[in-house]
Amino acid sequence: MTATDTTPVVAAYSRELSGELSSILDFWMKNTMDDKNGGFLASLDNDNIANPAAPKGVVMTSRILWTFSAAYTRDKQPSYLAVASRAYKYIVDHFIDRRYGGVYWSVDSKGTMLDGRKQIYGLAFCIYGLTEYYKGSGEKIALHLAKDLFDHIEKNSFDKKNGGYLEAFTQGWKLIDDLRLSEKDDNEKKTMNTHLHIIEAYANLYSAWPDKKLLESIKHLLDVFEQNFIDPHTYHLHLFMDEYWNVKSSLVSYGHDIEAAWLLLQCAEVSGNANYISRFKELSTRIADAAAEGLDNDGGLWYEYDPGKDHLIKEKHSWPQAEAMIGFLNTYQLTGNEKYLHYSLNSWEFVKKYIKDNNKGEWFWGVHADYSLMQKEKAGFWKCPYHNARACMEIYNRV
Repeated sequence: MTATDTTPVVAAYSRELSGELSSILDFWMKNTMDDKNGGFLASLDNDNIANPAAPKGVVMTSRILWTFSAAYTRDKQPSYLAVASRAYKYIVDHFIDRRYGGVYWSVDSKGTMLDGRKQIYGLAFCIYGLTEYYKGSGEKIALHLAKDLFDHIEKNSFDKKNGGYLEAFTQGWKLIDDLRLSEKDDNEKKTMNTHLHIIEAYANLYSAWPDKKLLESIKHLLDVFEQNFIDPHTYHLHLFMDEYWNVKSSLVSYGHDIEAAWLLLQCAEVSGNANYISRFKELSTRIADAAAEGLDNDGGLWYEYDPGKDHLIKEKHSWPQAEAMIGFLNTYQLTGNEKYLHYSLNSWEFVKKYIKDNNKGEWFWGVHADYSLMQKEKAGFWKCPYHNARACMEIYNRV
């Protein structure tokens, strides 16, 4: 393929993903409305069978809020705004902690607080969703709530001594022993994953509210990634660190590598600072090359690798494929090297062949090495219309 004939291929890619976005959004509108208790059903299995008693998480609801708000801004379909408004109302009515500030981590199926802990990852996604809803709907209270969550993160989570942000707190903002997002995570005070989604949220908030303090926080986070999270030798990301920035895990997450490759550059661009933009353009390509080490011959991206044990987790989850679609297209746009375009296209082909549920809608959680389905939720606490819908919108916008 020569450099002159990629345009029709990329245009076709964009059209396909525009259709896929509609399909994903339709799935969520048809299958996840909780007409009994409000909000959204919090668990659907691979056959779209719901567990109406499943607890509802702030991350899932915030991601739905972001996705349908962004889709409404793009297409102006009233049905998308209606779903975004439903998510917004549920957050305001059930997740906002009116006593201590911030948002609860989870509520039960009826909307009563279940886990009131202040997980900074959850606050970040709420900022991300609330800001997008403000941008789409003009609802000023949504922006006010996003600003308030920003203030709580800066007041309670920012490490004034060592920089960066601490992971989690009790409902009343006291230090907590178990900091983990999930059982698979290491119990450390600072994680790459949370920092990545804080900067993502802050950059989105800055696009709606160009505040000087917020800008300084974004620049600080860019410095934290360059100085602490990005390995200067391998360009993989360190996942778990203590409060003093000592690396506590050798694990490599290929999905987070490729997500950070494009997302950090986007955040640098939002800052408008030419120095940061220049530095992260170079880092973006290096991180993408590191992530590409996880590509299999079938186009899919493996989940995780532990070099300390030389152990590859032979699973291909849906969300790293979505991030690979964006991240490698971004690297193609930066470099003009067509191999990255093929990485992106091959990721989408892998999704269509193995991950996308062509009969009942949405994407499965993932597949094992033999392509058998992982028996995990198709929609749930962690499986939301965020990575895949965002990939569709990002690629469409870039093309």
